[in-house]
Amino acid sequence: MNSATTVPFKGTPEQEAQLLKVIAEKKDTQGALMPILQKAQEIYGYLPIEVQKIISDQTGIPMEKIYGVVTFYAQFSLFPKGEYTISVCLGTACYVKGSGDIYDKLQEKLGIAGGQCTPDGKFSLEACRCIGACGLAPVLTVNEDVYGRLTVDDVEKILAKYSA
Repeated sequence: MNSATTVPFKGTPEQEAQLLKVIAEKKDTQGALMPILQKAQEIYGYLPIEVQKIISDQTGIPMEKIYGVVTFYAQFSLFPKGEYTISVCLGTACYVKGSGDIYDKLQEKLGIAGGQCTPDGKFSLEACRCIGACGLAPVLTVNEDVYGRLTVDDVEKILAKYSA
């Protein structure tokens, strides 16, 4: 698996202007980093190194501190979301029935690790703990579509549905 597999950063001047405005409004406030990062992720959809650098340059907060916060909190993502977000339940009921193998197969087929997006921007992959469909275990979702009682053999058919 290539850990460097990412979609190239495509920030716009409008997004940067929005971010700079947010930073200007908040940077002199105690504890401003979290709200700035939250707003930045809202603007861009994720927090790539380019966005972290803008925040660092404008606030004077060291890059290593920003990166540490971004990677510590689950609400932040270093990778963009794909057109189709695949979320595999790894909660107890699903895991016992094989969702870990399904997750591994998706990583293999998509060529990405969990939390990443395919280079074409089509798919992103994530794990979740429970989606409340334990009776259908193992379960995954593709955006709002729910798939249950899955086996590893179902992975290719599901991906094909969204690849057309």
